[in-house]
Amino acid sequence: MRVAVVENMKNTPLGALGIALEEAGAEIEWFRAWDGERLPNDVRAHDALVVLGGEQNALDDETHPYLPELAQLMRRFEEADKAVLGICLGSQILARAYEAENLIGTTHEFGWKMVGVTEEGKADPLLSDVADDFTIFQWHSDTFSLPAGAVHLATNAVTRNQAFRVGRAAYGTQFHFEANAAVVERWRTEFKASIERNEPGWLERYPEIAVQDAPSAETAGLAIARGWVSTIGTAAERHKEAVL
Repeated sequence: MRVAVVENMKNTPLGALGIALEEAGAEIEWFRAWDGERLPNDVRAHDALVVLGGEQNALDDETHPYLPELAQLMRRFEEADKAVLGICLGSQILARAYEAENLIGTTHEFGWKMVGVTEEGKADPLLSDVADDFTIFQWHSDTFSLPAGAVHLATNAVTRNQAFRVGRAAYGTQFHFEANAAVVERWRTEFKASIERNEPGWLERYPEIAVQDAPSAETAGLAIARGWVSTIGTAAERHKEAVL
């Protein structure tokens, strides 16, 4: 199992997703697009594509000129019936790939928040093993409209489109399910100034908040990560299914 991971800014570890991929024996190839590295040019070389978050928005083509190509790459993977995952910015780029509207600066969520699973989400592999309402980490100010034909999987009162699926296994999650306790601890150390601007006082309250919310978010995040990994099919598996 080979998985391409596109990084849109430095210091975006895989966290819970990395654990689930390691459990599955996945081979991970990183593409640091933010640092000028090329994107994958052949969808046949990988069984799945992951696009991580970043500080830019999904329409920042002037400062990040690879974004249109990345959006089309996500669509090409989906059209090849391969698993796709966009987290936070990645979900916004996936929405862009399917001509949905990117809504810049219209929502703000930071920290551990509650998200609800839709009826469609309860039956979907991504969210079938989490509670109907679960706590998960958020860090965004942008959102998007739902692509035409997409399945709406999760929501909350602040950001309606928290998770969606296009086709068989192209998923976007606005929330950071990969952000387990170790990832959040790293972020609060490395991005102190940004966090204080986003959520004044959060760093001071962090020890109390973490004790309350981090354990349940970590459990939910790993369940979601394993759910997505379960949708990845290798070339051999796809060939076997085609023969049968």
